[in-house]
This record gives sequence, structure tokens and C-alpha cells, in this order.
Amino acid sequence: MRFLHTSDWHLGRSFHRVSLLDAQRAFLDHLVDTARSERVDAVLVAGDVYDRAVPPLSAVELFDEALHRLAELGVPTVMISGNHDSARRLGVGGRIMGRAGIHLRTDPATCHQPVLLSDEHGEVAVYGLPYLEPALVRQEFDAEQADHTAVLGAAMDRVRADLAGRAEGTRAVVLAHAFVTGAAPCDSERDITAGGVQAVPAAVFDGVHYAALGHLHGCQTVSERVRYSGSPLAYSFSEEHHRKSVWLVTLGAAGEVDAERVDTPVPRRLARLRGRLDDLLGDPAHDRHTDAWVEATLTDPYRPHEPMAALTKRFPHILSLAFEPENGDDDPAASYAQRLRGRTDRQIAEDFVAHVRGQAADPGERDVLADAFDAVRSEAVRTEGD
Repeated sequence: MRFLHTSDWHLGRSFHRVSLLDAQRAFLDHLVDTARSERVDAVLVAGDVYDRAVPPLSAVELFDEALHRLAELGVPTVMISGNHDSARRLGVGGRIMGRAGIHLRTDPATCHQPVLLSDEHGEVAVYGLPYLEPALVRQEFDAEQADHTAVLGAAMDRVRADLAGRAEGTRAVVLAHAFVTGAAPCDSERDITAGGVQAVPAAVFDGVHYAALGHLHGCQTVSERVRYSGSPLAYSFSEEHHRKSVWLVTLGAAGEVDAERVDTPVPRRLARLRGRLDDLLGDPAHDRHTDAWVEATLTDPYRPHEPMAALTKRFPHILSLAFEPENGDDDPAASYAQRLRGRTDRQIAEDFVAHVRGQAADPGERDVLADAFDAVRSEAVRTEGD
């Protein structure tokens, strides 16, 4: 059986205020064309279909068009909700769409009920595990702890139990939206930390032949049977060196996996440039970045006069400008955002406590802060789902 594994479309998202709608449409054209030319048996979409819970109408229309085209091809599509999606909204009309071969899996309670596909070697059970917010689904799965490993492990136990009751030789594929230990994140992914623990071990997917993962935007092979497709487009400059693609996976008669990458269209290259303003403007080595989306970081000891205007003349598509003077941390002009880069909300709060009272938070106070952030995050997810 052959299928395309993709994820993290983030329909409706922009890139530094530049609309990506046309680029997303080009990707979906490419996806449909690939499904046709490669004669795939299914398309798997591992979450974050939309960029936010209430997407703009243009994104909804693009999604609707893509589903119609896949249905017309007669290619079954299995799709789960991610942490950016509103599971309830994405799942509306799911049972009716299933009759057309579009299978939406957004309800955690039904994650053990597979979409059954078949080829000349028998059945393939495709299980869709939507994004599982630990605080919201702990009771559903009777998990011992409200963390990602506990709830995802409990969901997989249900999958394995269902699979054990099926005919011998049934192959199994699972879709999930999570952060697996050993994988590499980037700046454009929303933090899904819960209880200070967000990563789950790859072993949680033991017992199935292929795990099609979403959430991380870089295409990655955690193991032969556990892979991220990554996002089809770059959504931050941290993805400058990503090769954007989808996985074309062939599942053999005994569940053996053969996977190859199919590159997706690139709307415009990314370039991260760093140096003094005069060097960025005059160095001929930068000529190749003229047509790229550019993020420039100036290292001049003092802020130049109107640097954005000067840079725009050479790099018409520059989108971001930052300052990191060569005198480093001693520079009072260094931005607050630069000083906080790479720190979690919880770390920032702990730093604030230490700064205000001159004493770091003790372990009990850190637990209180962690619980508070988890409660706010859970409430935000619940509100987005309403």
C-alpha cells in the first residue's frame, strides 16, 4: 500500500505579514497531482490543518477545495486535528464526509476505531490520534498523570488492544500530533509543554508498522517506522535550511516500510544575513539573496541611520531586521525580545520573581508557577475548541 504522509499545513498563516495563501494553494495542487501520478492508496494528514482555531474564510475555502479534489480522485484521506486546530470545528460533518472517503479523526474517545483500507495483501488499519491536551483528556484515558507520555501511551494501549482483536497479518498505521524525544524543533511551532514535560519516547508507538507524525516542522526520521513529514512550507526563518517535502511511503505485505521524500514547491528562498550594514550592502557574496525573503541582523556598534530603507534597495523582499551590536550584552539598546529568545514562559516568570525580590523561587513556588501556566494553557485549548 502506498500513501502520502503530510502534516502542518497551517492554512491561513502568513510569513512576517506576507500572505502565504497562494503558496499554500500551490502546495495543495502539488499534493493532489502527486497523489494522482503516484497512484497512492491514501493521504495522511497528521494535524495542524489550520493555523488557528477560527481560521479565515479564505483558508476554509482552500481546505474545502482540496478535500473535493481528493474525493474526486477516489483517494481516501485520513486527517487528525493538531494543537493549532479546533478539534470540534474541524470535525463538523465528519461522518458524512467519511462516506466520500474523507475521514476526520478529532475525537480522542474514538482513537481506537480505525479507518480500514485494503490492498492485495489484506487490510491496513489506520488509527487517527488527534492532539491530546493532557489536562483535558486525562480522565478519558484514565491516565495516571496529566502529561503527554501518559495520555498518548494510554491512547496507544487502546490502539494495540483493538489491533490484537483483528485478523492475523493486519497491518497498522497511526497518525499522531506530538513531540517525540530526539526530534529537533524550530521557532515556528507552538509550545505544547504540559507539566514541564512535552516530549514522548518513540517507543510509545511500538506495535504498529508506521507512525505518521505531525507538529514539528522539519522533516525527520526518528526511526524507520516513526517519521515526521514536516510542514510543506517554511513558517519561520529558523527553517532556512529545511528541505520541505512529504513522505511517499510504501507499506509491504509484512509491514515493511519503504519511504522516499517528494519535494514541495518553494515560493521563495529564505536567507538569514548577519553583519555590519556596510558589509551587507556591499559584499557581492550576497547578490544571490536578492530575490529571497531576508532576515537581517546588524552588528554595528551603533544603530545606523534608516537601515531598513538602505537594505530594501538591495534586498526588495527583506522582512525582518534585528540589532545585535558587537558590544553584546553591555549595549543598553539590545532589545528585550533578544534577551528572552529561547526561554520558556515558565523560565521568564521565574526570572521575574528572582529579579523583583532578589531571591530565586523555591521548588514549591516553581511548582505553583508550573501549575498556573498549565491551567492557562488548558483553558486556552478549551476555549479554542468551543
